[in-house]
Amino acid sequence: MVTTQSTPFTEVLGNGALAIGAYAVLGVLLLVAGFYAIDLATPGRLSRLIREERNPNAAALAAAGLVAVGLIVAASIWSSGGALREGLIATLVFGLVGIAVQTIAMIAFDRVVGIPVRTLLGETTLQPATIMLSATHVVIGLITAVAVV
Repeated sequence: MVTTQSTPFTEVLGNGALAIGAYAVLGVLLLVAGFYAIDLATPGRLSRLIREERNPNAAALAAAGLVAVGLIVAASIWSSGGALREGLIATLVFGLVGIAVQTIAMIAFDRVVGIPVRTLLGETTLQPATIMLSATHVVIGLITAVAVV
């Protein structure tokens, strides 16, 4: 007769809650880091542009950057296979790489393609170039997320 040993439900529940909490904290920290990376790559204070000036271009770029970081975090969690420590480390590393790539892409589009973020953020109406740059953020996040998986 073969017997299987199972983990008590309370232990499974506790470990699951711990993992969710740890990933949530790391995810929020990466979202904040992503926001400030975009802030550093753009002229002016991004939070002021969004909150006080209600600039739709700043809001679109920031939102797209956060979506991209979220995709990377979700893919890192998915690929962790339940190994919490390794999953958290991978999420941190992949999240930071994704943030760096997004920042580099913003600078590249500014210099190579000729779409200056400084000019876009000076506009008070949503610009087509902002939509394109926002899509680029999301696509970079998706590419990074798929590379993680």
